[in-house]
Amino acid sequence: MKKATFLFLWATLGQFFPCFGEEAAWPQFRGPSGQGHAPGLNLPLKWSPTDNVSWRKELPGTAWSSPVVRAGRLYLTNAVPKGEDHSLRVLCLAAADGKVIWDNEVFLLDGAKAPRIHKKNSHASPTPMLDGDHLYVHFGHQGTACLDLAGKVKWKKRYDYPPVHGNGSSAVIEGDLLLFSADGAKDPFLMALDKKTGEVRWKALRDADAKRKFSFCTPLVIEVKGKRQVISPASDYVFSYDLAGKPLWKLHYPGGYSVVPRPVYEGGLVYVCSGFNQPILHAIRPTGEGDVSKTHLSWKTNKSAPHSSSVIVTDDLLFMAADSGVVSCLDAKSGELVWKDRVSGSCSASLLHADGRIYLSDESGKTFVFAAAREYKLLAENDLADRCLASFAATEGALFIRTAKYLWRIGK
Repeated sequence: MKKATFLFLWATLGQFFPCFGEEAAWPQFRGPSGQGHAPGLNLPLKWSPTDNVSWRKELPGTAWSSPVVRAGRLYLTNAVPKGEDHSLRVLCLAAADGKVIWDNEVFLLDGAKAPRIHKKNSHASPTPMLDGDHLYVHFGHQGTACLDLAGKVKWKKRYDYPPVHGNGSSAVIEGDLLLFSADGAKDPFLMALDKKTGEVRWKALRDADAKRKFSFCTPLVIEVKGKRQVISPASDYVFSYDLAGKPLWKLHYPGGYSVVPRPVYEGGLVYVCSGFNQPILHAIRPTGEGDVSKTHLSWKTNKSAPHSSSVIVTDDLLFMAADSGVVSCLDAKSGELVWKDRVSGSCSASLLHADGRIYLSDESGKTFVFAAAREYKLLAENDLADRCLASFAATEGALFIRTAKYLWRIGK
């Protein structure tokens, strides 16, 4: 076979059969789809601090970002005290043994100018993103950067806005754009950068006059009738934009603010939580124009909806965990309650779905595994005995869990 013909066939097949390593990638917050699914990864069911632990790595500083994974390497952000300042860092670890491959400072946060943050927050809460041969890290108003996978900074910039309680929204890659929410104390907006240069492509101001303007929600890009939409929950409204920043539709949830859970899109419905003080879960048909509050709401519920944790939708069932640890299973199409049970203690991390199971970590470091089914069945309770607010990352046969002191590889 001629070399040119072989290369053509290899490239063509590669469109349909991803290479080993890419197939097991966990490239962003909540995984490949951004919606908390880990299909076909054969994840562990039971563990303890001494059992079924491949390794644990002690990490300095305080950070609640999740790791991202590709080709045998983990990437994560950290915030390490440096006198009164904070060193905002990016780390690369070997997934097999936890060995640090590189650990680089990207920004230095001036402690005298650092904003006060919530006790559940950190200076490195947003999760990084992998895209091809580049890693993107986001520290909110404290800075955004692109690095190659050897740790070299390709560009870094700061986009100023006044946060409240610190930063929490992760950024999102869509085509040649890097998108992030900047919902601070005033003039909130959704930002789109050129991912190659960091230059601003557009900024969409929120078409709302919320009393409390701050929120922390990671956007989700979906496709409806062949067109891409950026679903971006904020205070008082969830907004949809096209990829040029033009508003498509919005839905009003009066008084909702400090919105955290990432939206989910499944079966023709977008699921959005409205934040504090009373969280309400909304199921929305994303097919309208303008204000769709009275026309495109399929159903809503305020019963045990989450303030913090993102939901899971699978097999026409929706699973959600209130911050109290009460879990509800709903019919995803109608919102009808299927079952409800107190599963865990207080929880903030988002749910994970894998192998017909739901994984839920609470703030004490316990992970509860229960069946993704129409009847509640607890399959395992696992305790790492260390505070946990970060969401899971996963790869073939292994879970990665960040607790206050350690990063853990659970399973093989």
